[in-house]
Amino acid sequence: MNIITAEQVHQNLSFEHLVPLLKATFSQTFTMPQRKVFHLDEEGKSNDAFALLPSWNDEVIGTKAFTYFPENKAEQGLASLYSKIMLFKRQTGEPLALVDGTSVTYWRTAAVSALASSLLSKQNSQNMVLFGTGNLAPFLIRAHLSVRQLSQVTIVARTEEKATQLIKSLVNEYPQVNFQVSNNIEHDVAQADIIICATGSSLPLFDGNWLSAGVHVDCLGNHNVDRRECDTTTVTKSRVYVDSLVNNLAEAGELLLPIAEGKFCKESIVGELADICTGDVLGRQNENEMTLFKSVGTAISDLVTANYVYQQLI
Repeated sequence: MNIITAEQVHQNLSFEHLVPLLKATFSQTFTMPQRKVFHLDEEGKSNDAFALLPSWNDEVIGTKAFTYFPENKAEQGLASLYSKIMLFKRQTGEPLALVDGTSVTYWRTAAVSALASSLLSKQNSQNMVLFGTGNLAPFLIRAHLSVRQLSQVTIVARTEEKATQLIKSLVNEYPQVNFQVSNNIEHDVAQADIIICATGSSLPLFDGNWLSAGVHVDCLGNHNVDRRECDTTTVTKSRVYVDSLVNNLAEAGELLLPIAEGKFCKESIVGELADICTGDVLGRQNENEMTLFKSVGTAISDLVTANYVYQQLI
């Protein structure tokens, strides 16, 4: 059985290959049971958790297991999340590989975000606003630049230093793009064609009334029922799509809170990413409609990304 490291994952992936691979994956038959998230502190004093994300297709079976201990860094100087993906041969059940799950998660999350944008944002989108400067941020920017010819990327961050560092890491790679740090969030949101939310925020990052016609919003940072990165106005003004209906209705405050308010209903969700890829539901229909994609992560994208790396190494 192969042991595949984070370095090997990074060396063997590109968004030019991964985004089309995931589109093909979501267009085909696969099985993805609801993921299981186990909260380890029954008294509710911490958010420590353990999760299992199983899936399979006609080639491979797999599950991603991860632990989440948000206080690790502050208390012990450790990472807050550890993740591994186990792959098995579909025909015989033989174990194939143990793959670093954290690196795969960065790649597949960004690739799914870009895939959704390729189906839901305007083809001539020029201006992207990214909320967040965490480890996922450079992956998201590279992924979206692989599907849209953006001319401007604006970074919204809690600290200007982090945004500046992120821009410095990308500016030479994409000389055609104007990177800038936001100094007026309302203005930048109003000018955006694409808005990506990848933060740990518990409250909406912007006012949905600021949004302009034709904008595409992607919220991917939150997995909690009582938190959200966008407000109810954003949801009700948009055609709403999700990566996984069952997981979103169990975890996504962006949708569950408006539902609880009586201002949105689950029947108003247009469809899943797979539905758009197969053509069962329509993506963007005109230049003026607003679209929202809410993702909490899919096991099938973990599986296919990890298996692709494995296939490159055997």
